[in-house]
Amino acid sequence: MTADDRADWRPAASVATLQLRARLISRLRAFLDRYGVLEVETPLLSRSATTDVHLRSLTTRYTGPGAPEGRTLYLHTSPEFPMKRLLAAGSGSIYELCKVFRDGESGRLHNPEFSLLEWYQVGDDHHILMEHLAALVADALDGLASLAPPQKITYRDAFRHYAGIDPFTDEATVFTDWAQHHGIRPPADLGQAPEDLDGWRDLILTHAVEPRLGRGRLTFMYDYPASQAALARVRPGSPPIAERFELYAEGMELANGYHELADAAELARRFDSDLKRRRRLGGVEVPDDKLLLAALAHGLPECSGVALGVDRLVMLAAGMDTIDKVLAFPVGRA
Repeated sequence: MTADDRADWRPAASVATLQLRARLISRLRAFLDRYGVLEVETPLLSRSATTDVHLRSLTTRYTGPGAPEGRTLYLHTSPEFPMKRLLAAGSGSIYELCKVFRDGESGRLHNPEFSLLEWYQVGDDHHILMEHLAALVADALDGLASLAPPQKITYRDAFRHYAGIDPFTDEATVFTDWAQHHGIRPPADLGQAPEDLDGWRDLILTHAVEPRLGRGRLTFMYDYPASQAALARVRPGSPPIAERFELYAEGMELANGYHELADAAELARRFDSDLKRRRRLGGVEVPDDKLLLAALAHGLPECSGVALGVDRLVMLAAGMDTIDKVLAFPVGRA
């Protein structure tokens, strides 16, 4: 056993940080209980996986009864799909606080296993949920972080203000010129075709917009390009708008929320589009969630939902700059 091996048994987070973490999680639960939101539990393992091209699922193999030749099961990247099945079954507003898993994600803000609070509010759109979420975060951070009243800014206005670019109407050449002017080298496979535009948007977002959001206050950025709708509704218009938002504090994304898509046919089309793109990019083939499609066909109530990164919230409360400092045993010590 090496000296490094002997040191690795120790937790990465201090006992004081772990105590703060426990208090913060308790406050999150207490707030949602006061709101009358039901806490639920859904499986960590599923026969299906997210089709999102940006997410990679971890897998395991089940060889027990009912799977004589073995079956691949996917560790969930979020509890979204089974929770929506509960919503369709009449659960009412619900939340789940659980571990989720994403392959290939490790760094200052990422660990392949992390804690997520997923919350669905029946009868409310994403603007009302933003208000509720701001109240939840303020309550959890009470006395731990000094933040000014929350700010809201559209995706378009954020790009215009911080990068001088219109993300809806400017062509890819505008993005390439911006990157060149700022000395940013884009990925080699990022071209100037229409399908590359979201790649350019993400590049500018990470370099020019995100680092300046939420400074001294919570900031909600909302109304995204329709091509980035994921599982959000798209509001018709010129241009069409995805009814989703992200919450930032001190340049760090804390949460991602949607006015939830309830159209089963449209969701099936998006799944198919994701899978075709995965094949085109040489990604791993995954089975889409037919049970979720059946639930939406039965009827999903009008609702909005949000996923809040608990570890990042603890980072904000503890004044830490890396996720490892708020986890007992991050992947390097697991």
